[in-house]
Amino acid sequence: MSSSASSVVNGGISFWYTDDGIPAVREPLSGDATADVVIVGGGYTGLWTAYYLKKAAPFLRITVLEQKFCGYGASGRNGGWLYNGIAGRDRYAGLHGREAAVRLQKAMNDTVTEVITVTGAEGIEADVHRGGVLEVATTPAQLARLKAFHEHELSYGEKDRELYGARETAERIRVADAVGSTWTPHGARLHPVKLVKGLAAVVESLGVTVHECTPVTEIRPRHAVTPYGTVRAPYVLRCTEGFTASLKGQKRTWLPMNSSMIATEPLTDDQWAAIGWDGRETLGDMAHAYMYAQRTADGRIALGGRGVPYRFGSRTDNDGRTQPATIEALHEILTRFFPALAGVRVAHAWSGVLGVPRDWCATVTLDRSTGLGWAGGYVGSGVATANLAARTLRDLVQQDSGQAGRTELTDLPWVDHKVRKWEPEPFRWLGVHGMYATYRTADRRERLHPGTESSRLAKVADRLAGRH
Repeated sequence: MSSSASSVVNGGISFWYTDDGIPAVREPLSGDATADVVIVGGGYTGLWTAYYLKKAAPFLRITVLEQKFCGYGASGRNGGWLYNGIAGRDRYAGLHGREAAVRLQKAMNDTVTEVITVTGAEGIEADVHRGGVLEVATTPAQLARLKAFHEHELSYGEKDRELYGARETAERIRVADAVGSTWTPHGARLHPVKLVKGLAAVVESLGVTVHECTPVTEIRPRHAVTPYGTVRAPYVLRCTEGFTASLKGQKRTWLPMNSSMIATEPLTDDQWAAIGWDGRETLGDMAHAYMYAQRTADGRIALGGRGVPYRFGSRTDNDGRTQPATIEALHEILTRFFPALAGVRVAHAWSGVLGVPRDWCATVTLDRSTGLGWAGGYVGSGVATANLAARTLRDLVQQDSGQAGRTELTDLPWVDHKVRKWEPEPFRWLGVHGMYATYRTADRRERLHPGTESSRLAKVADRLAGRH
C-alpha cells in the first residue's frame, strides 16, 4: 500500500464522521415515561419511521431511543448507495408469485426518488447526486453473470436498465479489464452522515422526542426497558438492524455481518481524467465477494467490501477499527480496478455491521396482538430500503390503530414474513467464515483461469449461506 498503516485514520466510527463531525449527544432518558409509539434505534429505519408517523399523525407522542447517538451504526458507516436493490426478492417471488415481487421492486425503484424528494423538501444537504448504479464485469465468468443479472432485472419490470459492452463501459469509467457493465438510473450517491444528521434534526423539529446514550436491553409488549427507565407505549418498534443481537432474546435473530471501507485522499484532476467516472455513478462489480464504491463530493473514492465477515457470538465493534489485512485487501481492489491510482494514499478505514436474516430476506412486521413491530434485515441494501420499510411501518401502525385501511405498502410480500433463527455457535461462525472464504477462492479461480462458467465453489457457498 502507498502509505503505512500508521498513517491511515483507522476507525473513529467512519470517514463520514471525520468529514462532517461527531454530533453533540442528546440527553438520555431520565426515568420511566409513556408514549404512543416508542422506536428502538436511531438509524435510518427508526428516524424515517418517526418522520412518516409524525407527518401522518402530528398528535402522536413518539419517542426514539438510541444506545449511542443517531447514526452510530450502519446509517453512519455505509457506502452511500441510495439504490433500488432489495434483499430476498426472488424468494418472495417463489412464495407469493412474480407479480407480488414485481410490485416490491417497483416500490423500491420509487423509493430512490422518494428519498431524494424528501431530503430536498426538508432542506437536508446530503451531497446527493443521482448518477445511477453501474455494475461492471472484469472476467468472462463475471460477464456471463452480468448478462444474466441484467435480464433478470428486466424481468422484474426495470425497463430503463441498460447493458454496455467494453467500449461503452470505458466511456463511462475506465476500470481495468472491464468487459461489460449494466446501469440503472434508480440510484444515487450520498453522504450517509449528512443524511442521518439532517433527518434526526428534522424529526426533532416535528416534535419527536429523541433520547441518545440510552441502550434498550429488552423489548416486550408495550415496554422498552433501559437502564434509565422504561418507556411504555401501545406500539414498540424495533429498528436495530445489525445491533439486534444485543437485545434480550434476539441473539440469533439477525446475524451482524461485518463490512469494511476505505476512503482515499482527494484525487487530482489528472487522476480523475485517467479514470473517467464523470457521471458519478455508484460502482459495483459481479464478483462473488463483491465491492462497492462511490466518487465522493470532495473528490475521493470510498470503496468497501467484506473484511472479517463476522465476529464470534454476534459481537459488534466499538469504533469501526479495521484489521490492516482488510485495508490491504481493499486497497488491492482499488488498484486492480484503477492501476493509475497505485500511488494514491488511503486516508481512512472503518467497519460496521449490517443485519442478515437466515434466509437473507428483508422484512417488515407488526404483531397486532402485542403491538411489537420491527423492520430490517437489509443485507447491506438499507439506505433506500429503510425508507420503504419506515413508510410500511407507518401504514401498519395506522391500519392497526384504525386511522387508515390497507395500502399498497401493507400488501407488499415482505410484510409479516417469518424466518427461522440462525444456528447457535460455533456453527454460525464456521458457516459464515467458510462461506466468504469459498467466495474469495471462487473469485480468485475465475481471475486465474478465465472461463464463462461461474466457479462451482460459489454455488457451494450459496447453498451454505441459504441464499437459494
